[in-house]
Amino acid sequence: MSALVYTVFASREDARAVAAHLLDERLIACANVIGQVEALFEWDGERGSGEEVAVLFKTHADRLDAAVARLEELHPYDTPAILGWPTPVSGSATRDWLAGLAS
Repeated sequence: MSALVYTVFASREDARAVAAHLLDERLIACANVIGQVEALFEWDGERGSGEEVAVLFKTHADRLDAAVARLEELHPYDTPAILGWPTPVSGSATRDWLAGLAS
């Protein structure tokens, strides 16, 4: 089964550097650096906004917990927002590709 992990970074360079580590460690098969997104948020009781770079990581469900844990370690934010979830439905080619991570 495949899985996805979503997070944001302050810069494209940070996103690429973390993605390279996760690829090197075979925790992900792909990182889609989506690009600039506008963030509207509430933090420490105050409302804020800013520009961030969104990234969607593709992995195998067997690697999901390890990928999220390692992403938390590598992420430059003190408290990064990281969301990971299994994707029970995917194309057969995608399933086969991501299964290579689990072996």
